[in-house]
Amino acid sequence: MPDSLTVPQETFAQKLADSGLRNTPQREVVYSVLLQKRDHPTADEVFARVKAELPTISLATVYNCLEALVQCKLVRAVNFEREPTRYCPNLRPHAHFHDDQTGSTHDIDLPPDLLERVQAILPPGYDAASVEISFRGSAVSSQN
Repeated sequence: MPDSLTVPQETFAQKLADSGLRNTPQREVVYSVLLQKRDHPTADEVFARVKAELPTISLATVYNCLEALVQCKLVRAVNFEREPTRYCPNLRPHAHFHDDQTGSTHDIDLPPDLLERVQAILPPGYDAASVEISFRGSAVSSQN
């Protein structure tokens, strides 16, 4: 399950425990599904993928698992205006690009000093607990 962007299995279970939650097979499968294809799926898309592995799981259980993973900071909830919430297991600071034509969402690595520069422009006496940067648009055709 682990890679450089996610947490090892022991840390996964510990993060749940630290939040007063226990590790369950359903939470493990939902998290695993998010790691397998990093396309920022909606809860409905996660549900469809998890059903293949856990045929008896309900959509409500998937929602509850996703909420627990977000609460424990194992997954980020990504919102674009009035669209369904999407889920991202990439824990490094990054931005998102949402393609309005295809509906796909992509991670964008940020230059290391960018978040420091963004924090520096806050009003005096304020500190941001988090920063979310989202871009919207579409692919630019390369016609000459």
